Amino acid sequence: MLISRAARSLTALSLAAALSVASSAVAFAQGLPIVRDAEIEALVRDYARPILRAAGLSKSGIDIILVNDRSFNAFVAGRRMFINTGALLQSETPNEIIGVIAHEAGHIAGGHQERLREQLARAQTMAIVAGLLGVGAVAAGAAMKSGELAQAGGGLAIGGGEMARRGLLGYQRTEEATADRSAITYLEATGQSAKGMLTTFKRFQSALSLSGARVDPYQVSHPMPRDRIANLEELATRSPNYERKDSAILQQRHDMMRAKIAVYTEGQAGASRLFRKQGGVAAQYADALATYEFGNPRSALPKVDALIKQQPKNPYLQELRGDILMKVNKPAEAARSYAKAVQLDPVKSGILPISYGQALIAVGTPDALKQAVAQIRKGLDRDRENAAGYRYLAQAYGQLGDIAEAELATAEGHFYGGSYQDAKIFAMRAQQRFKRGAPGWVRAQDIINYKVRKK
Repeated sequence: MLISRAARSLTALSLAAALSVASSAVAFAQGLPIVRDAEIEALVRDYARPILRAAGLSKSGIDIILVNDRSFNAFVAGRRMFINTGALLQSETPNEIIGVIAHEAGHIAGGHQERLREQLARAQTMAIVAGLLGVGAVAAGAAMKSGELAQAGGGLAIGGGEMARRGLLGYQRTEEATADRSAITYLEATGQSAKGMLTTFKRFQSALSLSGARVDPYQVSHPMPRDRIANLEELATRSPNYERKDSAILQQRHDMMRAKIAVYTEGQAGASRLFRKQGGVAAQYADALATYEFGNPRSALPKVDALIKQQPKNPYLQELRGDILMKVNKPAEAARSYAKAVQLDPVKSGILPISYGQALIAVGTPDALKQAVAQIRKGLDRDRENAAGYRYLAQAYGQLGDIAEAELATAEGHFYGGSYQDAKIFAMRAQQRFKRGAPGWVRAQDIINYKVRKK
């Protein structure tokens, strides 16, 4: 698993095989610490698939992006759904996260963002008009030498802005309640329980109670947790699916995901706390990951091999095996493990072929380098915005002596990483080496001509 930028020591290059840099240029521009991990992404997409279908969004190109943040939160921006690792770690069952996804799908399907922009524009207009009226009253009061009129004008300006703000918050609370009801509908349509949603709201209510904070319900953008529970509990409990449990296989995958996040974000202590009273595969997985990351990588290898015997078709165990072998400087063996991971991967993640290519680069023979180019390109075809993949591709081309392709790949890496000026510099360098009109020349020209959108 790779965590970008602000993820404390996890950005260290020693984790390059396990972690990858954020792929979304939009996310980079927003300064979000993005997580890329084939296993977690596949699981979350499995959670989302039936919900998006029920919401009529299965063909809408919804991207789910993981954010390295400890808080329990999720949000949408355009066609992107962002989920914090904190939400994944704190959720004890798949159903809790599925409820979160259903809520966010309700926002997207309901077009809430577009309407929120309209409401923001209206609120801004109201605030401006109120401000102008207030300024006019102040000026009139000054001209008439009336202190009372001037004070009233100041109050009008302040009150108008506050009225606009409260109106906007009220609108947001309404949209949140609508998304909650839509989530119930999607869960019912897919034969799933809404109990996880209620568990999440009860968690929020407990946290609010423990904080001791006194919150004005009219000064927040979301309904109060107790109100959300009251509004949804009757609908949720009336469903014949309310007591339906997640499958044992899905729960195990969920626990293994939590183990991975705990190890990489909270260290050995975090993983130990999580599985203190729980054994099984997830605890073994946490132990293997912690040994690889914080102990002796060679000692982690037999632990992973024991897990592979239990789950021979799990591609992510082969991926971890490859990561360990890379760390102990056995790239040829690592390449074989990554090759198995790619072969076993049912969702055809772009991350695994890129890891395979990275191991082939470390092997370093001409044949291995050519294979590396092919594998990394395969990964980038599936995951076009993976900035790290282009850097490995540039390295492979550089070692093969193909400087034009190396500089173009470097330009692509900078481009998808949000460093547009550096991307243009390398694109111009690459273009000088390509024949005019060749595919590489044209792509370089596209990067050179790209205009950064204003926020």
